[in-house]
This record gives sequence, structure tokens and C-alpha cells, in this order.
Amino acid sequence: ISNILRLLVISMITAKSLAKKTVTLSDGTIIGELYNVLVDFKTGTLLSLLVKPTKKVDDFEMKNDLYVIPFEYVKAVSDYVVIDRRG
Repeated sequence: ISNILRLLVISMITAKSLAKKTVTLSDGTIIGELYNVLVDFKTGTLLSLLVKPTKKVDDFEMKNDLYVIPFEYVKAVSDYVVIDRRG
């Protein structure tokens, strides 16, 4: 799936449907629960996911006890939010 198509599909998901979704790495490792999202309100662009960790992962920046994961790392959203560490 192309990046543009992936972003279009993901952007059609409502914020409410993302609430408290489990966040996993692409290998299936559960890293936490989605806590919030950071949005650029001028452009409507999703910038980052804030994830309440359940497992320590050194690959992601941490602020206020939450992982800050750039939105471009999101690879899929269904029952889980799937993250690729490489973006």
C-alpha cells in the first residue's frame, strides 16, 4: 500500500475509535496503550502518538512517562495500532 493511500485510510479513522487501542511493534510486541495524539491544528496533520508504555522500548523518545512516536511510524490501524520502528 502506498504511503499516500495508507495516510488517507488512516486519516479517515476517528479519534474516538483510536482511544485506548493497544500499540504493537510490527513483530507483534505489545509496547503500550494509545493515550493521545498530537495534531497540527493549522494543517490537520497527525504528528505523533502518545503511548502509555507497558514494555520498555529504547527506540522511542519518552516525555512525561509516555512514548512519543512519530505518526509516520504507523503502519496499520485495526484492532491494534501497528508501529514500525524504522518509520
